[in-house]
Amino acid sequence: MKKITIAIDGFSSTGKSTLAKQLAKHLGYIYVDTGAMYRAIALFAMQNNFISKDSLDTESLLKALPNIKLQFQFNANLGYAEMYLNEVNVEKEIRTIEVSSFVSRIAEISEVRSKLVEQQQEMGKNKGIVMDGRDIGTVVFPDAELKIFMTSSPETRAQRRYDELQAKGDVVSFEEVLQNVQERDYIDTHRTDSPLVMAEDAIEIDNSYLTREEQFTAVLLLSEEIINS
Repeated sequence: MKKITIAIDGFSSTGKSTLAKQLAKHLGYIYVDTGAMYRAIALFAMQNNFISKDSLDTESLLKALPNIKLQFQFNANLGYAEMYLNEVNVEKEIRTIEVSSFVSRIAEISEVRSKLVEQQQEMGKNKGIVMDGRDIGTVVFPDAELKIFMTSSPETRAQRRYDELQAKGDVVSFEEVLQNVQERDYIDTHRTDSPLVMAEDAIEIDNSYLTREEQFTAVLLLSEEIINS
């Protein structure tokens, strides 16, 4: 059975990672959450006081970039790979609302994108991979056999994100989450380097009113059509 590359792009909190994990598990493919890579660098910038609400010390971050080691390590108990930053598991730390508020600004930096895109392309050189992010179908794998672009209303996405954070015990308001979603949408779609756009040959899925299973079934069918063609 031939292996393909599946690229899943879209706005924040559209469930890209959930879908990608489901597909990878079902197909026996490698799953890569590129957002986790950008989040890890945002966390590194926070830890080293390179970024705050009002400032970003890009020069210091770029000097430190060669010393930032990112790894995905599979956790058999969870069934997916977790993000490690310089040998430390940061999977929980990178999912906070604070990291979310900084990650799009980090992702705007061309040198950061260049470093991570190179790593991502290396991960997928043998196909059999599901990768989600903002520029997978347009920049990382422009020749991917299947490209999905996911979207839904900002309010729907904010509610999903708010529910996730509440379940984790994070103290945050819905208004704060909605503002974060809207700010990230603006930055992601207006940045100079690799802005979030739908690839011409991508299939758009608005999952505002789809369950996770309905979404998974639809994309799995698309995947199997290509794999078996």
